[in-house]
Amino acid sequence: MSKKIVILDYGSGNLRSAERAVARHGVDVTVTSDWDAALDADGLVVPGVGAFAACMAGLRGVRGEQIIGRRLAGGRPVLGICVGMQILFGKGVEHGVTTEGCAEWPGTVERLDGAAILPHMGWNTVDAPEGTRLFAGMDAGARFYFVHSYGVRRWELEPDPTGRLTPPLVTWAEHGDRFVAAVENGALCATQFHPEKSGDAGAQLLANWLDTVE
Repeated sequence: MSKKIVILDYGSGNLRSAERAVARHGVDVTVTSDWDAALDADGLVVPGVGAFAACMAGLRGVRGEQIIGRRLAGGRPVLGICVGMQILFGKGVEHGVTTEGCAEWPGTVERLDGAAILPHMGWNTVDAPEGTRLFAGMDAGARFYFVHSYGVRRWELEPDPTGRLTPPLVTWAEHGDRFVAAVENGALCATQFHPEKSGDAGAQLLANWLDTVE
């Protein structure tokens, strides 16, 4: 039976390009905001473009933060893309306004002030950690497509003092500032770049993520 993947529709763009990119891998893809469908899917993709505050408002409008939380509590895979990654952090700060995020990870989404040119738009390499599943099978020079002016510049999740929990794998990239480009944390994965716009490398990453979906 084909894996069932839901692209969560909460009013943020790139839904159809994400749908097409995932569907190329032979899975059953639905774009919807339906609560039950999003909870029951084998995998959930949370895309996002635009402002952090607007994305959070749209997400809350469909109870998306609750859907994400419930899925993760049951170990059900979630993939955040671009602002869909950013809203997984504690808060976003844009134009002096702070908006609370989903707080799956501590941390602040803020302007990449060290960059001479914003937005960061175009192709860039990433520094992936050893043991990564998202970037498995790719060479170190693989390039991904980014479009953003904000990012997470500091990883703030403290290591588990008991040593029982596997620490997240954090991938970094640089555009003036060093920023989080991707995270793998059990059932929760996310990318700041757009895999659906990243050619063969993006297709490989989506295939790798789908391999984690059961």
